[in-house]
Amino acid sequence: MEVIAATRRFRNFDISFLIFAFLLAFWASGCASTGPAAPSSAETASEPTPGAVQSAPERLPSGYAPVEIAVLPLTELTDAANGQPGAQLNIYISLLDGYREKVKAPGVFRFELYEYVQRSSEPKGQRIAIWPDIDLTDPAQNQRYWRDFLRAYEFRLAAQASKSKTYILEVTCLRPGGKRLSTERSIKPQP
Repeated sequence: MEVIAATRRFRNFDISFLIFAFLLAFWASGCASTGPAAPSSAETASEPTPGAVQSAPERLPSGYAPVEIAVLPLTELTDAANGQPGAQLNIYISLLDGYREKVKAPGVFRFELYEYVQRSSEPKGQRIAIWPDIDLTDPAQNQRYWRDFLRAYEFRLAAQASKSKTYILEVTCLRPGGKRLSTERSIKPQP
């Protein structure tokens, strides 16, 4: 007798479970038809027509425009090229977007070299050199300085500086639209 009662309880539970599962599946699928939904007016307005060329957005989406400038550790003061007197400053610059990824972007670069003042709260001393601005807003000119394998720009500037001294390099990038990115890095003598 107990076996029959247990079997009936199990069947009642099994049927209740099936009904619950069916109702849950019905509720999850919704009551709408299963055919394709008609696009809203906002969706049809933004869909491109076949064969039409879409224009690029006027502004980059947030996060993809450069927000920071970095001087790479490859930057150094070396002997001047071709046996010329003085030194040459080899500068490697990366522009970083909001996700800290290196990006290529137009801008005008300005380089300034300062004396390094030891044991000072302001280590940037007297300015030694300022070079003419380098305009990289033209795509051909921008490509000339870009090194894709480094994901950085390379600049070689003649300098009247001693390789045995430490200097402060200040780099400024003036972006279209008036945004200014700036950074400083000490240039130490090579051992």
